[in-house]
This record gives sequence, C-alpha cells and structure tokens, in this order.
Amino acid sequence: MGFVEATKTCLAKYFVFSGRAVRSEYWWFVLFVVVVSIVLAVMDAALFGMDAETGESIQVLTPIFQLAVVVPMLAAGWRRLHDTGRPGWYLLLPAALSIATVFMLFSGIAVFSVLEQGVEDPEVLRGPAALLGITGLMVVGFLQLILSVLMIWWLSRPSQEGTNEYGPPAA
Repeated sequence: MGFVEATKTCLAKYFVFSGRAVRSEYWWFVLFVVVVSIVLAVMDAALFGMDAETGESIQVLTPIFQLAVVVPMLAAGWRRLHDTGRPGWYLLLPAALSIATVFMLFSGIAVFSVLEQGVEDPEVLRGPAALLGITGLMVVGFLQLILSVLMIWWLSRPSQEGTNEYGPPAA
C-alpha cells in the first residue's frame, strides 16, 4: 500500500476500530500526519507570528488538524495491533499510565497537605514529599519509555499470517 492509498484508507475508516491494518497502511498514515503537522506549524509561524512574551509561534492550524486526526490515528493503530494479533486497547496503555500519574500526583499533594495541618513544623514534610514525588516521576518516566518502545515494537511487527481472531488479513 502506498502513501496516497494508505492516507485515503485511514481517513475513509475514520471510526473503524475493527478489522486489520497492514504495516504500510499505518506507517504511511503516520508519515502523513507528521508531514502535515510540520507544514501547518510552519504556516502557523508565518501567518500568526510569535508570542512576544514566550518567543513561541502561535499555533492555530496545527492543533485543529491534530484534533481532527486523533480518532483516525487511534483507529489505524487499533487495527494495526489487531493485524499483529494483539488487542487494540493496548494502544491506550501509555495514556492510562499518564492519567494514573496525574491522579497519583494530585493524591500525593492532597495527602501531604492534610499531613502538614497536623505537624508543628510543616517544613519537616517537604523533604520526604519531594523525594517521593521525584522518585515516583522517575519510575513513571521509565515505565512510559518502556511502554513507548514496546508500542513501537508491536506496531512495527509483521502481519499475522492468515485469519486471526480480528478477521482476515487486510487487503
């Protein structure tokens, strides 16, 4: 499957999470999203200029495009994992880890805030809180790296031969 055909296929299957997607279909579509995002980022910088305070370009077109392709990217990845014989929900593991991390950070902040109320010198708790927070973020960062590498590995595997539990091979 070529670049144009893969892009058309993935956009035509915008909400299709069932079935299978061959390796070329998925990776050509990823290339399309990356290239269009870069082009739109350049256009954003040229059309809307830079923010005087931060020095960053003002992004208008790029986020709109990326929001528009979130679902077909997720669907294509889902189908790609099906093609390798894995469940599509594995694609959600990095996002689930990120959500769990945010929840744990806010929980930690809440717990240490409550604990500070019961101690004469709240500064005593700042060191352990910082140590726990930094250690937790390092562990999560390491897990996120492992999950990302594993996801790329799974998405780059050859198609499973013949029909699998997710259907016949993609055409």
